[in-house]
Amino acid sequence: AYFAIRRDARSAAVVAACVPSHWVLDWIVHRPDMPIVPGGARYGLGVWNSVPATLVIELALFLAGVALYMSATRAKDRTGHFALSSLLGLLFVLYFASAFGPPPPNVHVLALSALAIGLTVPWAGWADAHRELAGPGSRR
Repeated sequence: AYFAIRRDARSAAVVAACVPSHWVLDWIVHRPDMPIVPGGARYGLGVWNSVPATLVIELALFLAGVALYMSATRAKDRTGHFALSSLLGLLFVLYFASAFGPPPPNVHVLALSALAIGLTVPWAGWADAHRELAGPGSRR
């Protein structure tokens, strides 16, 4: 579907690789509640049963993803630095707030929070629009 829209085979391959890799990453932290096929056996290592292990593994995965992205791109301008660093800062704060903060006081606040987190998608797009592929002579 991505290739049909964008006509970019390299990016389509990356998107295609992200789908099963997302399942593998979820398998690490989920309890055994993830089926491979509908109605089939359920899998998961259950790291979520340990808060310290969850924090270490999820933060390591987050930092690895950030390192990969930052090694593959560079800012085109000051906005490229500001937009990415502010987004990463917000995501870091929100992660710890969700891990250690109190639960939402009611469903309305939970719904508003879920809608507000959707703002990170255009924010990430804004940051990415002000970055370019790293390396000699590479442009998007």
